[in-house]
Amino acid sequence: MNDDITIARNAKLERISELAEQRLGIDPADLEPYGHYKAKLSADLIEDLESRPDGKLILVTAVTPTPAGEGKTTTTVGLGDALNKIGKKAMVCVREPSLGPCFGSKGGGAGGGYAQVAPMEDINLHFTGDFHAVSLAHNLLASLVDNHIHFGNALNLDVRRITWKRVVDLNDRSLRNITIGLGGTAHGVPRETGYDIVAASEIMAILCLSTSLNDMRERFSRIIVGYTREGKAVTAGDLNAQGAMTVLMKEAIKPNMVQTLENTPTLVHGGPFANIAHGCNSALATRTALKLADYVVTEAGFGADLGAEKFIDIKCRKTGLRPSAIVLVATVRALKYQGGAELPDLNNEDLDALKAGMVNLDRHVSNIRNHYGMPVIVAMNRFGSDTDREIQFVQDHMAQQGVKAVACEHFAKGGAGAVELAETVVEQLNNPAPELKFVYDDSDTLWRKLGKVAEKIYGASEVIADTAVRRKIEKYQEDGYGHFPVCIAKTQYSFSTDPKYRGAASGHVFKVRDVYLSAGAEFLVALAGDMMTMPGLPRKPASDHIDIDENGEIVGLS
Repeated sequence: MNDDITIARNAKLERISELAEQRLGIDPADLEPYGHYKAKLSADLIEDLESRPDGKLILVTAVTPTPAGEGKTTTTVGLGDALNKIGKKAMVCVREPSLGPCFGSKGGGAGGGYAQVAPMEDINLHFTGDFHAVSLAHNLLASLVDNHIHFGNALNLDVRRITWKRVVDLNDRSLRNITIGLGGTAHGVPRETGYDIVAASEIMAILCLSTSLNDMRERFSRIIVGYTREGKAVTAGDLNAQGAMTVLMKEAIKPNMVQTLENTPTLVHGGPFANIAHGCNSALATRTALKLADYVVTEAGFGADLGAEKFIDIKCRKTGLRPSAIVLVATVRALKYQGGAELPDLNNEDLDALKAGMVNLDRHVSNIRNHYGMPVIVAMNRFGSDTDREIQFVQDHMAQQGVKAVACEHFAKGGAGAVELAETVVEQLNNPAPELKFVYDDSDTLWRKLGKVAEKIYGASEVIADTAVRRKIEKYQEDGYGHFPVCIAKTQYSFSTDPKYRGAASGHVFKVRDVYLSAGAEFLVALAGDMMTMPGLPRKPASDHIDIDENGEIVGLS
């Protein structure tokens, strides 16, 4: 049986202290082990590395996701392994998986086949406790808000305008809207609130954008928890919560080191979703990897219209990080689906559907080249059902645009299956580094920033919002937050706000349903379409197949 979990268990992993010392020259004293195969990097090590020059950063993104799966994390891992296989000193940086999709519909986030990060079970299930620390820090602040109200509400918080919800790392639609404080005066003040998933927490966003523990503490103090009747913002700093929150996050801010199945050193740290947050691993992990390796392969969540846009317009803008090349993952199956083929038919050769679906790949390539200013290489993650004619069609189509499309088989062959991709990437990196473009300017108004992303990246004809939403945006602008970037929460399954719209939507009206400010993370979140910050489980959740066998081994995890 060659399922992901069996492949991962059969891998010959190196002790993390030996791997770090032999591959990266890290003194074992600078590691804080969590067992034999995972460890956190010490704050002293990160500080000592600051004087080193940076390696080159490679961003992996993808076409619009489909139910067929594209394999972006798998390609990220396979490319990292392949770079080491051709003699380069490479590392991988990816996000931590959330338990929500792991038990829901997406499965784990450690890659797949022979291109995985290990120990796979640990990474997908609790790992080093970072997600739990985020949820505790978030919920501590929520409890302090309600405690403050219970004991007199000296800050005059309007209980109808408290914006800080609670979080849990599960998909639970029943918690989206709840009432708390019932049962009498001893149990608090009744009010309506709700839960978000941990990946959508502003604490998670702050973790992934902070440069140090002190920077994190300062950002925590700026979190807005609600407003007074007069409209004055009340912050975590007003509640004196930032110190205790930082204590809970003291260990979580340290990047986690693990390895791939082929022993490529990997940092797995932070886990915001790209459809409801900014979708990138921590800036601290990325910066650290760039000091330790000559090539760093990282990923941004979902398609290039979501994760890559936020990677550039938020993460790069805020941290100064700059990718040297972008790898765009595509599959024949995904493109046929975008062209109208249905899931049961994706194993059949269908050049007509493939041709029709190329508009999706073309839009992403155009966005990367024209709006991000970056060179792009298409990685064709090959499935067993793909025919040579289908692969050749995509390669010929891309060649007409001066873009190389490389067929990869890292899922089945590990790094050996992505050697051509690695060589193509290295060849590209030998060229002069391009100048990264942002989709909008800092000086643009918040409304104009939303418009530029929707029009340039999503192909929308205009952005609309109800009067109340426009007034909120204008108020944020007037209050001095106009220089913040925007983080659009929308469906990952389409360029539009309709998840059923395939291909490359254009000329559609893009409606912003609501907005809220993440003052500590320093961006404006705009909710579009029906996107929820607390997902629900599907009719048949992945948890149906996850169990413990008679030998105490986990089964069904992928």
